[in-house]
Amino acid sequence: MRRIAVAAMSVLALSLLAGACASGGKGPTAHDPGSKTLHAVVTEREYDAGSSGYRTSGTYYLSFEAEDGDKTVHYRFPVTQQQYSRYPEGSRVTLIILDEQLRDIRPAQD
Repeated sequence: MRRIAVAAMSVLALSLLAGACASGGKGPTAHDPGSKTLHAVVTEREYDAGSSGYRTSGTYYLSFEAEDGDKTVHYRFPVTQQQYSRYPEGSRVTLIILDEQLRDIRPAQD
């Protein structure tokens, strides 16, 4: 029985390694075609609890104001609970947007 468990774990580890290699092991970057990097300020945080009962975790949103060229733009994106907690109103951040979707939020490098 132990040999089966070890073999199964080996197969799982190899599958995870192969998946990481196939994806290049990197997240989105500012150098991806069609992406843009914007310096922004968090202007609003929203939480929508939903209406389907206690089993849903709801949806978290952050709103941003950023300079895009010569104009000021406003964005509102769904985010993870961790991002929602990490960036209160007034936080200066760098947004990476790819195909009009938020791909990453990073603290601004001053």
